[in-house]
Parts: sequence; C-alpha cells; structure tokens
Amino acid sequence: MTESIPTGPTEQFRAARDFLLAHREDYAAAYAGFEWPRPELFNWALDWFDRIAEGNDRLALHIVEEDGARTRVTFAEMAARSNQAANWLRARGVRAGDRIIVMLGNQVELWETALAAMKLRAVVIPATPLLGPVDLRDRVDRGRARHVIVRADDTAKFDSVPGDFTRVVVGAERGAETGGWLPYEHAYAEPETFEPDGVTRADDPLMLYFTSGTTARPKLVEHTHVSYPIGHLATMYWIGLKPGDVHLNIASPGWAKHAWSNLFGPWNAEATVFIHNYTRFDPARLMAEMDGAGVTSFCAPPTVWRMLIQADLSQLRTRPREVVAAGEPLNPEVIETVRREWGLTIRDGFGQTETAVQVANSPGQLVKAGSMGRPTPGYRVVLVDPVTGEAGVDEGEISLDLSTLPVGLMTGYHGDPERTAEAMAGGYYRTGDIGARDADGYITYIGRSDDVFKASDYKISPFELESALLEHEAVAEAAVVPAPDPLRLAVPKAYIVLAEGWEPGPDTAKVIFEHSRSVLAPYKRLRRLEFAPLPKTVSGKIRRIELRELTANGSDAEYDEGDLR
Repeated sequence: MTESIPTGPTEQFRAARDFLLAHREDYAAAYAGFEWPRPELFNWALDWFDRIAEGNDRLALHIVEEDGARTRVTFAEMAARSNQAANWLRARGVRAGDRIIVMLGNQVELWETALAAMKLRAVVIPATPLLGPVDLRDRVDRGRARHVIVRADDTAKFDSVPGDFTRVVVGAERGAETGGWLPYEHAYAEPETFEPDGVTRADDPLMLYFTSGTTARPKLVEHTHVSYPIGHLATMYWIGLKPGDVHLNIASPGWAKHAWSNLFGPWNAEATVFIHNYTRFDPARLMAEMDGAGVTSFCAPPTVWRMLIQADLSQLRTRPREVVAAGEPLNPEVIETVRREWGLTIRDGFGQTETAVQVANSPGQLVKAGSMGRPTPGYRVVLVDPVTGEAGVDEGEISLDLSTLPVGLMTGYHGDPERTAEAMAGGYYRTGDIGARDADGYITYIGRSDDVFKASDYKISPFELESALLEHEAVAEAAVVPAPDPLRLAVPKAYIVLAEGWEPGPDTAKVIFEHSRSVLAPYKRLRRLEFAPLPKTVSGKIRRIELRELTANGSDAEYDEGDLR
C-alpha cells in the first residue's frame, strides 16, 4: 500500500486513511490496494483524535438548536474537554473494563464522554433517550453496567431500575447533587491534560450495542478498539469525506449509525460534525441550516429522504458535494427526485450494527439503478445459498469471508456464544440479508432472509414491491408482508401511509392497485392493502414481524384488489 512501512499505531492508521483519501474516486485501485492496519495496541481517542487535535482550531463539532442557539467546539477544545471528563470520571470510580450506559442527546457531552471512556478503556453501552425503564433494566442487567450518564430529563426512568451503579446527570440545575446523581458539570474543574493508567490492546472491548430488535429480543453486539474506530475507514471512504469537510448525518444517538457518521467516519477524515437538533422535522429549516453551516456531505435514512423530497428542494442554495443514505434500502423514486432537483446522485450503503459499511456506491463509481454498489475496501463479500451453504452463488445471503477477517467486524454477540457461532458458521459471517450480484460485481438488495416470501411458488421481495409503490404520489411510506391465501399460499399485502392531500378509502385504494398492476409483473402485484401507520423500532426501522402478526389475524380495514376491479 505504501513504500515505507509505518511503525506506530498512529502512523499505521494515517497511512491507511491517506491511501483511501488518495483513491477516493478510484474504486478499483482502492479495493485492490487497501490493507487494514492491524496494530496490537491502539486507542483511537489518544492515538488519533488527540494527535490531530494538537493546536487545531478548526471546528470538530457544530450544533444548532431549534431555538437558534449554537455550540462550536474546536478539535483542540474537544481534546481538552474530554480529558477533563476522563479525569473526573476516573475520580468517580470509572476503571478500565467498566461498562457505562451513555444516554444523551445530540449535545456536546455525548462526544466528550465517548472520547473520555476510550481514554479510560471503559466500555460504552450507547442508549437512545427514547428508551423506557423496561429497556433500561435489560441494558443494566445484560450489559452489567457499573455507571450511567444521562440527561436530567431522564433520571426518573432509572427510579425503578435496580443496581449498584454510579449515576451521573448532565444538565442538573445549578450543578447540584440530588438524589444520588452526580452533576457532570463538575468535570470542567478538572485538569485539561490526561495521563492514561495503562495501554489499550486492540482487541479490548470498546462498545456494546443493543440492536434494534425488529424480529426478536435485541442482541448485544461487541466491538473493540479497532473494529469500529479503524473499521469506519470504510465508512469515511463510502461517504467521500475529506479533511475540512462539514458533515451532516441525521441519526439518533444510541444507535450504531450515529457512531458511524457522527463520530468515527468524519473524525477519521478530520471533518467537522454538524448537528441540527429539532423536535419536528422541518425541511425548509434544515436546508437553511445546511446553507448556513456550509454542509459539504449529507447522510440521512430513507425515511428522512422521503420526507425531504415532499418539500421544495430548490430552497437549498448551496448543494453538498456528497449525498448518501443508509439504514434501509433507498427507493429509486427518491434517488431520481434528488438527481432532478439537485443534480446529485444519492449513493446507497449497506452495513449493520455488527459491521461498518460492507457494500456501497462510493464516489466515482458508476451507480446502477437499484444496486447498493460493490464491496467496500477491506471487505470480501460472498453470497451464500441460505439453504445449501454453497458460497459464490449469484443470489444468496450477503456474507463476509472470514479467511480475510475484516477489521470492521464485531467480536461477536456478547454473552451468546451459540448465536455468535451460528452467525459465523462455515467460515463466513452471515448478515441475514439476501442480495443478488451481477456480472460487474454490483449487489442489489432483495430483503431480509426472513422477510422474503413465496406467492404461488414465486419468490417475492418486499423491498421491490415497496419501491414500486413509492413511485406513486399518493404513497409516503409502505411495508409489504405476506397475507395468507388458500390458493396461492400467500399474497402480497401492503400497509400504506398516505402522502399529504390523500385520504384513505376505496377510491385511493383503487388508484394504488391500478398503479401496482401497471408497474409490476402479474405474480408480484399487490393483492391487498391497508391504510395504517407503520410500527417501528425506536431507531426508526419497520417492525415487519408485528405487521406479519397483524396480517395473520386478519383485518376488516383491508382492501382486496379483486373487490375493487
């Protein structure tokens, strides 16, 4: 990859990072030449962030609140503030290996504590503020948390959570200690320099993520000091980030995508993280703030993109250089609208809490309609037949070849060796997602292995049908599941959220059925539909298991295509 061999962990990391930057629009060269740095000792906060922060007065973090208040923190200031937090937390008893639940919003303390925990070699359990007491009991129990750091508004949620854990509150009135909660604001009285009390091994645990639980009880995903910090070099490459960029990623704290694109990805590139906090999504306000901050790269989940294209996109005066989407597959209709209005192509990316981005349309690549792109540098992606286990098929489960172990892969499911062994059986890490590969190596998403179903012996991809439905102006959101049918075994049924200006009823249902018949093959077309809100996890993913259960029980509110023709 380079003529000289880097020695220390910082130098190894920088060499790998700079190689990707140098080939950011040359996918073939990047994929062929990239090698993961594999240091034995590595602490991203100390060995990378603090190094790039020395004397650096460029913005690391820029937050705009709904009321217009702004927080700006430079790289140098962030390093100093995280040192203060680390010193204070250590004095409060936080030690290497301790688990800390961090349940904060998009506020400066979130980034300070992330860096501070790394410096202390503590293990962070990210948690969204949307969680309730039942979820928190599970996280404290299964995560074996010894400390929690939460907003003042959320302390009451822990009243019914048993456990002998240190309680730290951010935003306590006048910094007073109340009810056993220690005010985080006292950390700012600590020294701005920090001395680590030991070395950080690359395979030391860094993060424990509870997955969103779309089909079962949340899994507990374990990442190390390299699997996410170094693994997200791939995410940096996919987004197309460069030093000096201003990156806006819309994601809720507590979920993996927040760490992907609000922490590791941009700061790997020495870019600014820009945040706009709001209680209600306002496309016009968002675009105004993007203009004001000079956003150069923008990432949002498909749900946000679908809401954004309902607005006048011409209100954004200065368009970002890069626009990407992740979280769920992006529908072609959204891509075409943004391309028409902004002259930019949204580039899809595929990954999981368990990994960094595995497949993506990176800058400079030809983007094929409907495809997620090709494997990212450092990942050897293989399609495995989910029934026979045969590898290298044209359609199968998206899997990672473990013989070339990618750095950006989890250690496993914490406390669940059986599930870990199942996911990594046969020399492949299996994602549970089905894809198809074309002759050029591009992979098209078909669906979760447990979402794809058969109707009249034809395989149906819910995502394909949902994309077709979203092409119609009446449809804001759609989710397709199998509905029992005595003749065909199952038929496609859609749960639909209507766009503004459309009313639920037989006339609208008839219009949508007609659209389905015009754009889908006969065996794929929609047979039933129901107008209803979509149940989602707190991370915003559709809970298809709940929809399948509702469908199995039947509904008086559904419309049948045959009845309306």
